Amino acid sequence: MTKRTKSSARWLEEHENDPYVKAARAAGYRSRAVYKLEEIQQDDRLLKPGMTVVDLGAAPGGWSQYAAKLLRGNGRIVALDILPMDAIVGVEFIQGDFGSDEVLAQLEKQLGEQRCHLVMSDIAPNTVGIADVDHLRGMHLVELTLDFAEKHLAPGGDYLVKVFQGRDFPAFLQRLRGLFETVKTRKPKASRSRSAELYLLARGFRMV
Repeated sequence: MTKRTKSSARWLEEHENDPYVKAARAAGYRSRAVYKLEEIQQDDRLLKPGMTVVDLGAAPGGWSQYAAKLLRGNGRIVALDILPMDAIVGVEFIQGDFGSDEVLAQLEKQLGEQRCHLVMSDIAPNTVGIADVDHLRGMHLVELTLDFAEKHLAPGGDYLVKVFQGRDFPAFLQRLRGLFETVKTRKPKASRSRSAELYLLARGFRMV
């Protein structure tokens, strides 16, 4: 058996005592991340019945689960992740690496000619513990999600994405501002204060 390190033991203890973890379990949600989306929803009213939503980096499914609850069977949710995800009623799931052209083609085929009202992404790479490397890997994934949104959003559509602050963040923010009417920064209470993560909410896609 692999011996648990002090740092992993501390993380596990913190995780088990996290009020959002406890609340998610009590409510039947798949992850604490649902409370990040819930707070943004309460402030910005992103999700509503009739929408077509794409959830990138969806596993274990908290965001898709919450979106399905709000759409109430009226609309469409297509979720994708490299990891497996248990089925959710009202959610179409594709397992695969979003960075792969083949998987991207599969997602595009699933959507067909239908454009999205919302592309949302809580995607994050596996980290190696080197800040610059982790930031670059994370921003690469984020750029891919924006490439997808730019190609598949309906005019006036919205884009919600998790980003990590670092040297490539300003250029990404500038790109967003050129594509959308408004761009807002969100740091939900469920996002740990020590984390460099932020959520960018871009609204009003300017389709060329």
